[in-house]
Amino acid sequence: MLEKGDRLKVILVDDDPDDRMLFEEAFSELRIESALFLFQNGLELLNHLYSPETAVPDLIFLDLNMPIMGGMETLENIKRSERYAKVPIAIYSTSSHERDIEDTLARGANIYITKPADYNKLKKTLDEVLKIQWQYSTSHLKLENFVMVIE
Repeated sequence: MLEKGDRLKVILVDDDPDDRMLFEEAFSELRIESALFLFQNGLELLNHLYSPETAVPDLIFLDLNMPIMGGMETLENIKRSERYAKVPIAIYSTSSHERDIEDTLARGANIYITKPADYNKLKKTLDEVLKIQWQYSTSHLKLENFVMVIE
């Protein structure tokens, strides 16, 4: 649980450099005490997470379609881990297919976001998700009971 003065540790995993750049730019404009860590694929993220000095993140955004290790496989690996199973996962994808949404939520994702095409919508979406995450992180509510879809 976060304490007053703690920074929210957020991870984005996305193979598209333009999407990472826009996400990082929108993220930097938010007024939430946070730190953003960027990775290009699921394997890169898992290598980071399983390093002994890595702190448990507060929220992970995962793109679904990535080379080397995609979002679904990464999600399943994280949820099987005792240390990271309760970390909230937000799927961040261009796909708005109902099947993708259902599959990821069934495998333990808490949030499904269809990547906004508009920068201001992206910023608003990130602001909403991070505020909700901050509220859950500083309360005694169980995040595993929380599911949200943003299209």
